[in-house]
Formats: sequence, structure tokens, C-alpha cells
Amino acid sequence: MLALKKIMNKNKDWFESWFDTSYYYILYTHRDYSEAQKFIQNITTVLNLKKDDKLLDLGCGKGRHAIYLNSLGFYVIGADLSKNSIQYAKQFENKSLKFIVHDMRKPLKSTYNAIFNLFTSFGFFEDDNEDIAVLQHIKNGLKPNGIAVIDFMNVEKVLSSLVTEETQTIKGITFKIRRYVQHNFIVKEINFDADGKHHTYYEKVKILDLPKIKEYLNAVNFKIKHIFGNYQLENFDYKTSDRLILVLE
Repeated sequence: MLALKKIMNKNKDWFESWFDTSYYYILYTHRDYSEAQKFIQNITTVLNLKKDDKLLDLGCGKGRHAIYLNSLGFYVIGADLSKNSIQYAKQFENKSLKFIVHDMRKPLKSTYNAIFNLFTSFGFFEDDNEDIAVLQHIKNGLKPNGIAVIDFMNVEKVLSSLVTEETQTIKGITFKIRRYVQHNFIVKEINFDADGKHHTYYEKVKILDLPKIKEYLNAVNFKIKHIFGNYQLENFDYKTSDRLILVLE
């Protein structure tokens, strides 16, 4: 484990390498986004967003959710640190849909009626202050009466049902996956052979329960308007809910 710790410390910003590879999208080829799209329909209705509102999908990846938000009639900016993902997403741009490369740890250059951070695109950073800075930038990026939505995992349920080992073969690549807890992070270690080389990548998401996230929110004076436990917008239960969805103002 000591050697692993050294590797992970050396590659602190794991997301900069893993999210920018083609292997990331191969591993998640079969991910079903239909439930998340239904969530977007539900949440935009609950928030009473107007068709001319300007929205930001922060941590948009290849733009799947930003594209769907745009299809509902909103002006949407998709922002992500991965240059390769943004380059791919740009093929879908139109007059009311744009994609930009942006590190969420840096201030936003525009303001929005609503900012979405979806599919656990938060809690990546070793330093709590960086996570708090992300929240501050989101808050500063809202127009008056603007709303932010953070869609995070429910760590209580994830930890209670953690699948420690699994193997998936996708498009001829066999991914050997291990999951474990290390230094207050849920770690997903991904090993595979491809293109004549052995590859090891990590996904690390901080163990943030509701009380801890509330500490972050209080640090930037963000107020919780709603808490939902799934994409059907049902009440949050720390033992049984699949998600921890926060609507902030």
C-alpha cells in the first residue's frame, strides 16, 4: 500500500490523465443516461427555469447532459478540464450551445441563471480548500436569484455496498477493477492491457456525507433549498438513497 500511496501522490491530479483518455469512454460505453435525462427534466421543471435562461454544465465531459439541456430549449455552456472531451463535444455546438475548457478550481468568466454539477463531478481534490473554492466559484457565477445543483453520490450507501473487485471485458479490453477506501477517498483502481502496454488509472472521490458537505457550503454562505435522494426527486435518506442531490441558492 505504501508503494501505491507514492504512485497516487505522484499522480495527484488523476482526473487530468484518466478523463482525457479514450479508455475512460470505452469502460463506460454501456452507461445508461436515460435516468439522468429524466432527472434533468424533473429538476428544470422544479426550478422553474425559463427557456431563455443561461445554464452551465460544469464538468460536462463529452457534453451528453449539456446537449440534452440544450434540447429542452436552454442556452447552455458546457465546461470541462479535459481538452479531448471538449474537442469531441464541439461538434454538437450551435447558436445556443457552446463548449469550453475550464478548470472548476478557477473563477468563472460569465454568470448563469443555473449551474449544474452532475454525475459526481465534485470531491476530487486532496485539499478541502480546493473543493470549497469550487463552491465559491459556482456561487460567484450565479446571477441574482440563480440556482446551483450538485448531483453527488450518497457515500453512506456506496460504502455499505462497495463491490471490491470485478472484471469487465469491453471492446476487446479486459478491465480489472478494485475498489477500496484510502485516506478518506473511495478509490477505484483500474488495470488493463491495451496497445501493447499495461495501464493503471485511478478514480478518487472524497467521502463526503451531508454534514461534511454542509461544512463546505457554510464556508461560502451557500444555502440549501432542496435535498433529494434520487433522480425521481424523492426525499433523501442517508441509508437507502442512491444520490445526494443538493439545490443551492
